[in-house]
Amino acid sequence: MEDTAVDWRGRPCKPNKHGGMTAAVFVLGLQAFEMMAIAAVGNNLITYVFNEMHFPLSKSANTVTNFIGTVFLLSLFGGFLSDSYLGSFWTMLISGFIELSGFILLSVQAHIVQLRPAQCNMMEVSSSCEEAKGYKAGIFYGALYLVALGSGCLKPNIISHGADQFRNNNDLKQSKKLSTFFNCAYFAFCTGELVALTILVWVQTHSGMDVGFGVSTAAMAMGLMCLISGSFIYRNQPPRGTIFTPIAQVFVAAIKKRKQISPSNAGILHGSQKNMLTNVTTGNLIHTQKFRFLDKACIKTETGNEMIDESPWRLCTVSQVEQVKILLSVIPIFACTIIFNTILAQLQTFSVQQGTAMNTHLTKNFQIPPASLQSIPYMMLIFMVPLYETAFVPMARKITGKDSGISPLQRVGTGLFIATFSMVSAALIENKRRNNAIKFHKTLSIFWIAPQFLVFGLSEMFTAVGLVEFFYKQSIKANGMQSFLTAMTYSSYSFGFYLSSLLVSLVNKITSSGSSTGWLSENDLNKDRLDLFYWLLAALSLINFFNYIFWSRWYSYNPISSSLHTPPLDGVEDPQKKVISAL
Repeated sequence: MEDTAVDWRGRPCKPNKHGGMTAAVFVLGLQAFEMMAIAAVGNNLITYVFNEMHFPLSKSANTVTNFIGTVFLLSLFGGFLSDSYLGSFWTMLISGFIELSGFILLSVQAHIVQLRPAQCNMMEVSSSCEEAKGYKAGIFYGALYLVALGSGCLKPNIISHGADQFRNNNDLKQSKKLSTFFNCAYFAFCTGELVALTILVWVQTHSGMDVGFGVSTAAMAMGLMCLISGSFIYRNQPPRGTIFTPIAQVFVAAIKKRKQISPSNAGILHGSQKNMLTNVTTGNLIHTQKFRFLDKACIKTETGNEMIDESPWRLCTVSQVEQVKILLSVIPIFACTIIFNTILAQLQTFSVQQGTAMNTHLTKNFQIPPASLQSIPYMMLIFMVPLYETAFVPMARKITGKDSGISPLQRVGTGLFIATFSMVSAALIENKRRNNAIKFHKTLSIFWIAPQFLVFGLSEMFTAVGLVEFFYKQSIKANGMQSFLTAMTYSSYSFGFYLSSLLVSLVNKITSSGSSTGWLSENDLNKDRLDLFYWLLAALSLINFFNYIFWSRWYSYNPISSSLHTPPLDGVEDPQKKVISAL
C-alpha cells in the first residue's frame, strides 16, 4: 500500500524518526489513563445511580448498559470523523477534551448536594426515596453522555493511530510488530482497568463519589498529556474525504445495471487487473466470487463498438467493488460477538449487585467494594498477556507459520467458547447464594463469584484482541477506513449492552404474571431469579459459538494483489484458490 503518512507539519515521514514503538508508547499511555478514568466511572456507576440518583435496580442497570452501549456505538462516528475529515490525532485530541469536560461535570454534581436528590437508603423496604428528575437528572445525563461522546470517538482512534505507527513499507517485520502492539494495547487496557477497579473504586467507596470522579478527571488529563507529548514523532495518516461515497457508488451502480448479466470472465470488468497497469505503490484487490451481483457495477456500457464515458455512480472499479465485499463479509463476524458483550454487561451490572448481597469482609476491618471484583481477571491478565506474547505466540508461530501465532479469527472463536462457562459458573453460584440466603439465612463470601470474572477475563484476552487485529487487518487502506473498521469492534460492545437492556425488559415481561413478578423485577436479588437469567445467557452463548463457527468458515480473506506478480484471471490460475480459509 502507498505510504502517505505525514508528520505534525504535514511533511512526509522519515522511517528513522517517526513512528515505531517509541511513538506508540505515548498512545499506549493515553489508552491506560483513559481506560482508568472511564472504567472507574462505568464499573461502579450502578452503585452511584442506585444509591445517589435513586433509580430502581432494573432502571439503574439499564442506565449503565445504555451508557456503555452509547460509548461504543459512537465509536463508529469517531472512526468516520477520523478517516473522512480530521485524522486520528485531531479526533483524539478534541474527543479527549469533550470527555474531560464530562468528568468535571460529574465531579461537580457528586460534590454539591443541591444537585442531587436528598439522601435516602434505597435498601430499606419502608423507604420512599425521591428519584432524580428535572434539572438534576438533566445534569447527570448531560455529564454522562459528554463522557460517552468523548470516549466513543476516542477509542477506535487510539488503536488505529497506534497501529499506524508500524505501517512502514521498508520494514518486512512490521506484521510481527503490529501483532505485538495489539497485545501491548490490551495490556495497557488491563492495567488501566486494574487500577480503576482497585484504587479508584476504593477511593469512591471510602472518600466519596465526588473524590472518585475527581481522580478520574485527573487520570483523563494525564492521558491527554501523554497524547500531546508524542506529537512530534507520530506518523499521521491524512484523511481522504468521505468514506461512504465510494461504497454508495457501488450499490447505486449495481442497482442501475441490475438487468445486466455478470460476465464469467472477470477480465472484462472495469478496472480489472488484466486491463490495467499495476502501480508499484498501489494495492489492488483481486476479484472474488462472493456477492457477484455487485460485479454488475463494473460492467462497461457499449454503444456499437464504442465505450460510453460513465460517471462514478454508474461505473466502478473491481477494487472498489471488492472493498464493499469485504465490508459485507465482516458483518456476520461482527454480529457473532454481540452475545459475548451481552455477557460482559452482566458482569458490570447484576454481578456487582450480586456482590452487594454477599459477605464483603476480607478481614474484620476491611471490606471489598463489590465493583472491585471486576479487577480479579485483570490481576490475572497482566501476567497472562505478557506470557501469551512471549511464550505462546513464538511457539504457535513455529507450528502455524502465522506472525500472530494463531489467526485472529481462531483467537476470537476460542474466546467465544470460553465465555459460555462464565455464565454457567455465574448461574451455579447465584443459585447457591440464593438458597443459602433464603433457606439457611447464611451469606456466602463474595469470593464465590470470582470464577465467573476469571473465566470471562480469559475469554476476553482471546476475543477482544483477536477482533481488533482482525478488523484492522481487513481495513481498506486505499480509502483510509482503518479507524472506521476498527470502530466496528467497539460498536459490537454497544449492541451487546443494548441487547442486555432489551433482554432484561423482555425477560421481565415474559416471566411476569398476575400473581408473580418477573425474574428481574424486584430490587431484592433473593426474590429475583438471576440464576435463571444467567442460564439463559449461557444457552445463547453456546448457540452463538456454533453460529460463529459457520460464519468464520464461510469468511475468506480477500488478498491484495502483488505489484510484482499479477496472476492471470482466465485459463491459467484462479486467484480464488489462493484464498486462505478463516479457521
